[in-house]
Amino acid sequence: MGLKEQLMADYKEAMKNHDSVRKETVNLVRAAIKQHEVDQREEISDDADIVKIIKKQVKMRTDALADFAKAGRDDMTEAYKKEIEILQAYLPEEMSAEQIAEKVKAVAADLGIEGGMKNMGVLMKGVMAELKDAADGSTVNKIVKDFLNGKL
Repeated sequence: MGLKEQLMADYKEAMKNHDSVRKETVNLVRAAIKQHEVDQREEISDDADIVKIIKKQVKMRTDALADFAKAGRDDMTEAYKKEIEILQAYLPEEMSAEQIAEKVKAVAADLGIEGGMKNMGVLMKGVMAELKDAADGSTVNKIVKDFLNGKL
């Protein structure tokens, strides 16, 4: 069963169980997928494309958490944390920081990069090409900077 079908099945299950948070969260993702299909004028059938949309939804909610915390909106913070938890269940397991660091070292060795921030773009491009969606870009960025500054 593909991710699109899984989302539909989970939506139906949430409706049957009267789980409004899960139902609304899954429905928002389904709407984002549909919007992407309308905008691109093609149906999404590849799970990798759906994962990108779900990651974007998680990132939007994560970014909003800081704003809600600043504003003292604990109710919204809790709601968004639940939504993020629901969405992350659909995402593949991400690599740990140690695994990313090993990959950064390997790619740097392949490219002949030993340090210096001038190599940031080249190394990031190489690492992200290898990792694709297996790691968060901001985490990779931090580890690459640490490597280039000699902290790894």
